[in-house]
Amino acid sequence: MRARVATAQDAPAIARIYNDGIEDRVATFETTSRSPDDVVGWFDGAHPIVVVEDNDDTIAFGSTSTYRPRECYKGVAEFSVYVAREHRRRGAGRVAMNALIAASKDAGFWKLVSRVFPENTGSLQLLRSLGFRDVGTYKNHGQLDGVWRDVVIVELLLLGDHSHGTA
Repeated sequence: MRARVATAQDAPAIARIYNDGIEDRVATFETTSRSPDDVVGWFDGAHPIVVVEDNDDTIAFGSTSTYRPRECYKGVAEFSVYVAREHRRRGAGRVAMNALIAASKDAGFWKLVSRVFPENTGSLQLLRSLGFRDVGTYKNHGQLDGVWRDVVIVELLLLGDHSHGTA
C-alpha cells in the first residue's frame, strides 16, 4: 500500500469509495451517491486530497475541505477518510490519514477537524491512535434515514498546542 496526492483523474475511484460509505450508513449523513464530476469539484487547489493504492487499485482516500469561510479559520480544515468496503481493516485508513496529515501540514493548515458517528468505532480508534482528541459530542446533529444521530467532534493540532495564546 502506498499513498499519493490525488488528482482530478482519481475522481471516479474516490466517488466509488465514497459511495460505499454512503450506502453503508456508518460514516456520513449523505444519502445521495456522488458522481466523478461531483468529486472533481473537491479539487480547489487549497485543500489536500490523497489516495491509497494497492496493486494499482485505489482502495482509500482522505480529503480536506473548508471548515468555515471566515478568514480567521483559514488554517482549519475539515477532513474525511474512507476505505473501499472490501479493503477495510487492513490499514489503508491509517496510510491515508498519515498522508493527509502530512499534506495538510505542508499546505499550511494548523488544525484538522471532523465529526464521527459514535458507532463508527473503527474510525474513532484510528483517529485517537493518530493523536486526535475527542472535543465533545453533538447530540441529535442530523437525521439519517429519519433517525436522529449524534456525532463525536474530533480535532488534531498540526502545529503544536497554542492554547496559552502564544505561538
